[in-house]
Amino acid sequence: MTKIYQLDYESPIGIIEITGTHEAIRSILFSEESQKANALNADTPSVLAECYNQLGEYFKGNRHEFTFPYEFEGTDFQKTVWGALKEIPYAETGSYKDIAVAIRNEKAIRAVGSANGKNKLSIVIPCHRIIGSNGKLTGYAGGLWRKEWLLQHEKSCKR
Repeated sequence: MTKIYQLDYESPIGIIEITGTHEAIRSILFSEESQKANALNADTPSVLAECYNQLGEYFKGNRHEFTFPYEFEGTDFQKTVWGALKEIPYAETGSYKDIAVAIRNEKAIRAVGSANGKNKLSIVIPCHRIIGSNGKLTGYAGGLWRKEWLLQHEKSCKR
C-alpha cells in the first residue's frame, strides 16, 4: 500500500494541507485549522517539499506555473475539465461556459461546474480563476474571500 504524507503550508490566507506520496502530490486544500500540524522536516518526501517551496514562491509573486509532479483522482470528464482549467492564463479569468466550449461540450456547463468543485489541487489547477458569465465571483471550496484574494494577488503580481 502506498504511504500518504501530509505537510501544512502557512499561507497569507490560511493553512494549506498538502498530501502526496514519494512520487506525486494528490491534494492541496485549504484547512480551517489555525495552526500547522505537519511541519516541513528532514523526513518530508522531496515532492512535498518542492510543492511547499513552489507555493511559497507563488505567494511571494515569483511563480506563475507549477512544475512538481501531481496526479488527478477523478473521472475522465473531470480530468478533461481540470486540464482545461490549467489553460486559463495567470491573472486572467474564465467561465464555466468557456471551459465547456474549450472541451467541445458546450451543453455541459453544469457538469463543468460540478467537476470544478471537485478539484483537489487548489491553486495549481486554478479553479479560483473561474467566475460567472456575468463577471461576478462564483462559489469556491476555500471560500469566496480566498478566491477574491487569489485573483487580486495574481493581478498585482502579473509581469
